[in-house]
Amino acid sequence: MMVIVRRMILLITLVCSGTSVWAQESDEDDATYDKQSIIQITSDFLGEGSDAVARVVEKVFADLGRPNGYITGSEISAAAIVGLRYGDGDLNHKIEGKRRVFWTGPSLGIDLGGNASRVVVLVYHLYDTEEIYGRFPAVEGSFYYVGGVGVNYQQKDDIILAPIRVGVGLRLGANLGYMHYTKSRTWMPF
Repeated sequence: MMVIVRRMILLITLVCSGTSVWAQESDEDDATYDKQSIIQITSDFLGEGSDAVARVVEKVFADLGRPNGYITGSEISAAAIVGLRYGDGDLNHKIEGKRRVFWTGPSLGIDLGGNASRVVVLVYHLYDTEEIYGRFPAVEGSFYYVGGVGVNYQQKDDIILAPIRVGVGLRLGANLGYMHYTKSRTWMPF
């Protein structure tokens, strides 16, 4: 009789712990975007071959996991040792919805040329959309010749941004700088 009671207790424990794991996975699913959705959004928005975009998205997912937001937008940039970048787009947050965001940024490095890009920025660990506004340090290497897909990571505290860019132009270089995300457009990059 005691053996039956112990097995029942074990069975109940296993069922309850399985339910708790399932609930945690369900909560994560509700608060983040899955890989297939991001591949589809990125491919549709960037208009680039789905194979190239899918490989970049898979790399970011392997490094960082599921994002809880993303930005779709466009930007222009140019550099002759000192560079400037200006962009704007829409932040889509899984919980808090959509809001407009603008960004500017200076850079310094061995960098020459200009490009225009469409951008999808995967956003990680952003639990309050107000925290997107601020400066995110960036290290970037660029090589655009007519077109190309690239990604780099920017981090401020726990928030990580992964801009995926498809650009046209002629630009070659590597630089250090930051991106300053704001609520309204500004021409001052600092």
